[in-house]
Amino acid sequence: MFAPLESLAGTWEMIHAEFAGEKAPEFVVLKTEVAFTAVDYVVRFAGETADRGTYTLDLACTPHALTLTGVEGPNAGRTIPCLFQLAGDRLRVCYGLDGVVPAVFTTAAGTQRYLATYRRKTPAVTPGGDR
Repeated sequence: MFAPLESLAGTWEMIHAEFAGEKAPEFVVLKTEVAFTAVDYVVRFAGETADRGTYTLDLACTPHALTLTGVEGPNAGRTIPCLFQLAGDRLRVCYGLDGVVPAVFTTAAGTQRYLATYRRKTPAVTPGGDR
């Protein structure tokens, strides 16, 4: 049985990303990772915390939805709706940076969607552990 909360927990390294139809620079992709616990997330860039917050899942819709609520960093106070797909050791997330839930896993010029693919790096972690 699919258990998204348990499956999502852990550290994920970015392997591909694009924003508004443009591929993200390789140095950004290679240095970015996201970690999830049961309720928290943290984004690290080059090992340093870049963003931190909480999240909720909506598993009733297909694809599944993820809502990030920033607590610390540039997204503090923001709510970012996302779509996500989890398949084995791959996680794909489409972030609606404009506050609108993405309808599909794509980006295009003029949109505020960020599409990222991650590979599982480690199992469950505690995002607050690097303070």
